[in-house]
Amino acid sequence: MLVVGPAWVGDMVMAQSLFISLRQRQPSPEVDVIAPAWSLPLLERMPEVRRAIPLPVAHGELALGRRWRLGRSLRREGYQQAIVLPRSAKAALPVLAAGVPRRTGYKGEHRYGLLNDIRPLDRQKLYRTVDRFVALGQEADVPLPPPVPEPHLEISATGRAAAREALGLAGDDAPALALCPGAEYGPAKRWPAACFAEVARDRLAAGWQVWLFGSDKDRPITGEIADAAPGCTDLAGRTSLAQAIDLLASADVVVSNDSGLMHVAAATGRPVVALYGSSDPGYTPPLSSRARILYLGLDCSPCFQRECPLGHLNCLRQMHPDRVLEAITTLHREAA
Repeated sequence: MLVVGPAWVGDMVMAQSLFISLRQRQPSPEVDVIAPAWSLPLLERMPEVRRAIPLPVAHGELALGRRWRLGRSLRREGYQQAIVLPRSAKAALPVLAAGVPRRTGYKGEHRYGLLNDIRPLDRQKLYRTVDRFVALGQEADVPLPPPVPEPHLEISATGRAAAREALGLAGDDAPALALCPGAEYGPAKRWPAACFAEVARDRLAAGWQVWLFGSDKDRPITGEIADAAPGCTDLAGRTSLAQAIDLLASADVVVSNDSGLMHVAAATGRPVVALYGSSDPGYTPPLSSRARILYLGLDCSPCFQRECPLGHLNCLRQMHPDRVLEAITTLHREAA
């Protein structure tokens, strides 16, 4: 089985549910995944994946020649079926070049001929992203497995210890709160930095460690939080994805916007407080029984916009830090 994986962190985590369901088939197929190179640390932690095949293409890049050559290099693998999760035509090109006899995916842009097992997408029946992924691994019109398997990343004690050592976090046994204040999609998914800072100050005063996560792009946000809550450890732009995964798996509680890191944290099994503003927790929920979703459900949300179209961002600004602190306390008590 060959799967063309998605291009976003959160979607790649949710794709593990598909990989698990494929491996539950009888007979159980081997699963290889074509994926962006950045995602390899995620796929390495998914035991259902036999081989991760790096896609030598930048995000959004057409690169039809490179996609075709990658597919041609896989012709001898003897794949019986390919599942293409992205809905673009270019994503399907490698599986055609690989000569895979059955090529499955949803109806998308100009994919006739590239795919020969094209499924219509019933957006009401398959509302959650994870359900759409898993359904492609089933025969057409076959119900989803009850329940859809949750992602679960394998984390080693050695990896966690190495990450803490590398980032100067070893030797402190105080509870650790991980804050993930970024969201690649846009500001309408980001709880205000001042609110994160209030939560950080409260936990620091209680003797906790507070770690701030994000990419280089998130450094202005994490820097604002760190300035307002002295004592935080700002890790934005300082960790590899592999280290971020291992450190999130070491936290006692994680508080995150609806982002890729939120899905990563949920898949490590850590308690997660997931904050939703412009997006819908019914569409891309954290797939973990240890997650708590905070969502105000205002009349104007979810709008799925990158920036608040009304200019007030009440869906997040009206989410008081006390609610988040209460969820942190409850989750930490339940995990004890």
